[in-house]
Amino acid sequence: MIRLFCLVLVLLAGPVLGAQTKWPLWNEYSARFISPEGRVIDHNAQDHTTSEGQSYAMFFALVANDRSSFDRLLAWTGNNLAAGSLSSRLPGWEWGKGDDGNWHILDTNSAADSDLWIAYDLLEAGRLWHDARYTTLGRNIAANIAREEVVELPGFGTVLSPGGKGFHPAKDQWVLNPSYSPLPVLTALANLEKAGPWRRIAGNVSALLQQSVRRGIPMDWVTYSKSTGFQPSLPPGRILGIPVSSYDAIRVYLWAGLTNAATPGRDKVLKAIPGMSEYLATGADVPEIVNENGLAIQQPGPPGFYAALLPYLAANGNLAAQQRCSQKLSGAHKGQSQLFGYPAAYYDQNLALYGTGWLDGYYSFAGNGDLQVKW
Repeated sequence: MIRLFCLVLVLLAGPVLGAQTKWPLWNEYSARFISPEGRVIDHNAQDHTTSEGQSYAMFFALVANDRSSFDRLLAWTGNNLAAGSLSSRLPGWEWGKGDDGNWHILDTNSAADSDLWIAYDLLEAGRLWHDARYTTLGRNIAANIAREEVVELPGFGTVLSPGGKGFHPAKDQWVLNPSYSPLPVLTALANLEKAGPWRRIAGNVSALLQQSVRRGIPMDWVTYSKSTGFQPSLPPGRILGIPVSSYDAIRVYLWAGLTNAATPGRDKVLKAIPGMSEYLATGADVPEIVNENGLAIQQPGPPGFYAALLPYLAANGNLAAQQRCSQKLSGAHKGQSQLFGYPAAYYDQNLALYGTGWLDGYYSFAGNGDLQVKW
């Protein structure tokens, strides 16, 4: 822990290129959801913190050229989710108040999507801020992901498991989350870490979606076996309810829309998930939940869903639906606040920072996955 703290102090002392970008939504998000120590707080979930929240905030801090926030987020993540050593240990996914009344890590199992974004954040921070120490740490995390969170599906190929354990319930069955594989991030890792599994994983993203969607709609969770292929499923550990497309799958549209048109596989990904664009072309509102038959069973969705779909609708050329989503999103502010929804929810703001940040030109992804920033 002391070693990581010293590293962060050194990083804080390093050069920052240019001034911090004026990004009002990021500034207000930081003030509302990030503690002075660098902990992202989900006020809708008993003030818990997840590795997801840390990884997203690090990305936004990099986009904003906010290096001090980036380093605080990095330090808190390493010290509290990875026992002081992100270079050797993947972070646990949840931290909060335990039954004993103390605040500590609640689940040490890793979350592969968060780990992937943290590795990418660090690799891009090293490139953009010209600091090899970020790069080294990012490569270490990528190597740990490759060792602990990558699986070979018989009859299909290499994919990213949702975490280090708990997603292989039977000898011939695996549980996957399609939203955990953002194509720009995987493409960047494939170009930076040529010896790793990243090019194979990136190459399988479109096939995973093609084979797991239902009526062009990606599902939150799916299972795979060689005999039955991909099937919609409940989240791990849940035994009641039905498979749906909702708070996880909304990111499948988001990542697809953010992907540069020159990125290999991007057009196949978009072609695999036409369902939401077709549904919104009818003039309907964005649904919160869609079942595996493509039926909206709850609507309208929260403001973050509208923001997440903006790049996807733009990529599909569905400008009428994009305009309606923009209008709905604009009506989700309260007073002078930049935040969306009232009360403003943590997850909505993350989706909005990705969606509107891209549309407003704060960042984009190059064809090779490199992060391109305004500053």
